Amino acid sequence: MKVINYSERDSVVSQFMAELRDKNVQNDRMRFRHNIERIGMLMAYDISKMLNYKRQTIETPLTTTDVRVLKDNIVLGTVFRAGLPFHTGFLNIFDKAGNAFVSAYRYYLDKECTKVGVKIEYIASPALDGKTLIIVDPMLATGDSMELAYQALKTKGSPSRLILACVIASKYGIERLQKVFASDDITLFCGAIDPILNDQKYIVPGLGDAGDLMYGDKL
Repeated sequence: MKVINYSERDSVVSQFMAELRDKNVQNDRMRFRHNIERIGMLMAYDISKMLNYKRQTIETPLTTTDVRVLKDNIVLGTVFRAGLPFHTGFLNIFDKAGNAFVSAYRYYLDKECTKVGVKIEYIASPALDGKTLIIVDPMLATGDSMELAYQALKTKGSPSRLILACVIASKYGIERLQKVFASDDITLFCGAIDPILNDQKYIVPGLGDAGDLMYGDKL
C-alpha cells in the first residue's frame, strides 16, 4: 500500500489541519465540518489525477470539440457518522459517483477501556464489480473501521481498484493497513500521520473525537 502524507509537503491543507486540531477553533462546529469537507475536496482533486479518462465529442453553441472526461466508474464509501462531511467533500468533486455507506461504531471490550471492538450494523451500496472504490473515513486509529468497512462493502462486489483516504492516521493504523492491503495498487491519502495511539485507542496528538466535534456529544 502506498501512502501519501500531506504533512510532508506545503499546501493549504496544512492550514485546515491546524484549525481542526486547535481546541480554541474546534468550538465552531460548522467550521470544523467545513474544514473536513475542504480537505476531502483537495484530496479528491489529487486522486482525480490518478484516474482513467476518455475522449468525448461535445457540442458547444458554435461547433463541436473534443474533451477528456472520467472513464472510471467511481463509488464513494464512508463510515457513519464522522465520515459524512469528508464524504461530502469528495462528492463535491466526484459529483456523478455512486455512494456507499457503512454504519460502524467502536466499543470497549474491558472495564479499563483499553481493548476496542468495532461493530458493523448497516450497509447500503451499489454493485461494486469493476468499479473504482474510494473509502473515506477521517480518523484512522487502529485501522479496524477501515478494514471492516472494506470487508462489508466487498459483499456488494469486487472493485477493480481501491483508494483509501483519512484526515489523521496513527502510525499503528498505517502499519496495520499496510499488512491488510499489501498490494502496491492501493493508495492511502492522509492529512497527517501521528506517532501515538493511547491506551483508549485515540490518536495523539490527534484532535479528539471527530464525530462529537462535528455533531455534539453523544450519550
